Amino acid sequence: MSYKISSLVVFLFIVMACSKPSKNEEVAKDQYTGATKKSTIHYEGEKHLKNIRQLTFGGDNAEAYWSFDDRKLVFQATNPKWEEDCDQIYFTDWESSKMDSIPPTRVSTGLGRTTCAYFLPGDTTIVYASTHLANKNCPPKPAKREDGKYVWPIYSGFDIFITDLQGDIKQQLTDFEGYDAEATVSPKGDKIVFTSMRTGDLELFTMNIDGSEVKQITNELGYDGGAFFSPDGSKIIFRASRPKTQEEVKIYKDLLAEELVMPTDMELFICNVDGSELRQLTSLGNANWCPFFHPSGDKIIFGSNHASERGFPFNLFMINTDGTGLEQITEDGVFDAFPVFSNDGKYLVFSSNRNNGGGRDTNLFVAEWVD
Repeated sequence: MSYKISSLVVFLFIVMACSKPSKNEEVAKDQYTGATKKSTIHYEGEKHLKNIRQLTFGGDNAEAYWSFDDRKLVFQATNPKWEEDCDQIYFTDWESSKMDSIPPTRVSTGLGRTTCAYFLPGDTTIVYASTHLANKNCPPKPAKREDGKYVWPIYSGFDIFITDLQGDIKQQLTDFEGYDAEATVSPKGDKIVFTSMRTGDLELFTMNIDGSEVKQITNELGYDGGAFFSPDGSKIIFRASRPKTQEEVKIYKDLLAEELVMPTDMELFICNVDGSELRQLTSLGNANWCPFFHPSGDKIIFGSNHASERGFPFNLFMINTDGTGLEQITEDGVFDAFPVFSNDGKYLVFSSNRNNGGGRDTNLFVAEWVD
């Protein structure tokens, strides 16, 4: 969720170091430290990325996902220039978009907070989660904690809806007490995977795209979320926390009772679409999240700070589905995450703090992918 990214970016900039020099540089001062840094659109060493294009220019823009025909992107944003101070869902025809001057089309209600939108087959409807039925106002962000823990809110008011491109809600897919969100759609167009609190823990479930045949596919204590299907729809990749010690379990459960999770220790897990053959893919430490399958189905791209000593930077990495061949993809000094391949495998969209003049903005970028 981009409100989570905003709070993370604030933390990162307080202690950020200078980024690597590269082409397309622009000197700027960090607004928190006053240090001069390099702001770029393409860092040296990013050999898999070509002809990077910046799509948004200000605010918090995150979790962009492709339409089935790859012509559109749907994403969530908080942007004062668009008179939006709480995450809402937008879509754009990305190749012709001019979001530096023309706002994209909003498809959410403008009420509450929204997250995790995804196109449904046919590209005329979108699934997303919203709190607008629980409260029309924007739910508050968590206050700074005395214990210093960095936390994400898990708002109980989130439910999952289907809207058309004019913003008219066509169906409510979930109606349970507690968090229902993070829905994504199989490339086969037959199933949705989502995270729910309906069992008392944050578990993964699948359902048909009409909301029928809901099935639980994970059942181990911890936060299971950010799930995506493989290109053939047979497997699911996701992030998860797995508290083991008595102290870890207590911390997790206490935070969950406050509708909070602590996302600083997460690894990637993979399973069949029915939850069978579940296995842990990474054991890197720190936060490994926002995984997505490479079009081949044999690799996973994801965001991680495992190589960072002080919690930052976050960069994109790729790993084989057997856990071998870890490779760094981006070279940002602050934050790169939410990588998603187009269905034809030609492009990668991701969110980044690059080229933001040393400020807090997280923007969307599209790059041609080079294997």
